[in-house]
Amino acid sequence: MLKISEIKILKEGKGEIFCKNTPSEVRKWTRENKSRALIDKRMNIKDAVKKYIKDGDYLAIGGFGHIRIPMAIIYEIVRQRIKNLSVAGHTAVQDIDMLMAGGCVSAVDIAYVVGFELRGLSGVQRRLFESGQVKKTDYTNGAMSYRIRAGAQGVPFIPVKVMLGTDTMMHSPGKVVKCPFTGEKVLLLPSLNPDVCIIHAHRADMYGNVQIDGHIVKDDLQARASKRVIVMCEELISDDIIRQDPGKTVIPFYMVDAVVEQPWGSHPGNMPYKYYFDHKFTEDYLAVGRNKDPKVLEKWLEDWVYSLDSFDDYLVKLGPRRLYNLRDAEFLRKPVGGLKNDR
Repeated sequence: MLKISEIKILKEGKGEIFCKNTPSEVRKWTRENKSRALIDKRMNIKDAVKKYIKDGDYLAIGGFGHIRIPMAIIYEIVRQRIKNLSVAGHTAVQDIDMLMAGGCVSAVDIAYVVGFELRGLSGVQRRLFESGQVKKTDYTNGAMSYRIRAGAQGVPFIPVKVMLGTDTMMHSPGKVVKCPFTGEKVLLLPSLNPDVCIIHAHRADMYGNVQIDGHIVKDDLQARASKRVIVMCEELISDDIIRQDPGKTVIPFYMVDAVVEQPWGSHPGNMPYKYYFDHKFTEDYLAVGRNKDPKVLEKWLEDWVYSLDSFDDYLVKLGPRRLYNLRDAEFLRKPVGGLKNDR
């Protein structure tokens, strides 16, 4: 029979661990710094970003790919020129691309990045990764999910079977050991406890009780694993409505630090049951990112981010007709512009 003392590392990857927080440190920090009181946490995007996201933080982002992503907060991070962020590239597409375009990112834990699905690959990310300007460590989607779960559970690592025998494992920080109970090979992955998690939800109350319609992806676990949580919502509702159906609350108030009401906050992404993808906007942005002249991207950022004081200014620039067409497309299930073979 194997003994616990006989556990030894059989093989280990060479990937760097970018998030240095440990579950014990985060739990201690949470006990000392976060209140469980029912207090009003409403603030605007600019103040929430300025107060809770700092240079050098490790950032986790809610949603999935182009769906239910907190783009209004992403734009504000770029606008405030926050630097040297490390980011969990769990299912990251337009959100992480914008952060990298704005020069905010120095390292990424890669599971799914670069690919914009049917639209092709990102020119911005490819340049920065291939040139080494942004460091990367490789995982799989499953591996990143397990890391987030371990962080939420407060354990320092998690044993898994994913990535065993693959080159991906060798580019991760994972360690292969023999299970002390069965003798089987398992991969140990470090837990993930981000400094800040940003989430876009359908609705929340002023205390931070959050409701999401449709798939919640890993947003609940990311909120549990992170030090700080900023929640942006399409609609702010009363606590009385929350209490009428508490089972819909997927993130409770005591995990949340800031609540921001921002309709259309996922644009150009899709907000399920609210508005559809803005394909034309995304395709135009991708074309800019693929241009080899850096001044083209700089002009786009100036036009759509730096020259605008807020996300509301961004919405005004888009215009109501465009936004309402996206709303109608979500309900009618008919794509607006761009890809012809969608849905």
